Amino acid sequence: MHLLALVPLVVGSALVVVGLLGLLERLPRNRFVGVRTPATLRSDRAFLVANKVAGLPVAVAGAVGVASGALGLLASSLVLAAVGFAGLVGIAVAGGMLGHRAGEAVPDEKPAQERALPDGCRGCACGGCEISRSVGSDVTRVGGE
Repeated sequence: MHLLALVPLVVGSALVVVGLLGLLERLPRNRFVGVRTPATLRSDRAFLVANKVAGLPVAVAGAVGVASGALGLLASSLVLAAVGFAGLVGIAVAGGMLGHRAGEAVPDEKPAQERALPDGCRGCACGGCEISRSVGSDVTRVGGE
């Protein structure tokens, strides 16, 4: 009996849990499990979307690991466990890449005040924002400009 077959079994079990939590939107933003890239950690919404997208592939990767680890223990085959572990890693990495791309696609959350300002006005305190709000986009009537 090869005890190294326990590795895909244990890792696969953890991935099944993480994948299902992500798929069900129950995985809170953290620095330990889930898809954790700069794009997904920038907001709670990005983390939620990324892990929902990656949830199914990660859970499937975990199921592959559990199955190969169990079969490796039963058949006493280290090769079967190793091939299953390689499949687990490949599917999990592909799921993580999908989740990362989904997290990148989530728009940045902007404060309400910043969204209300025109593109040229971002907090310079010159008073021009108030003028452009009062006359609209046509500021040529203000001060002869």
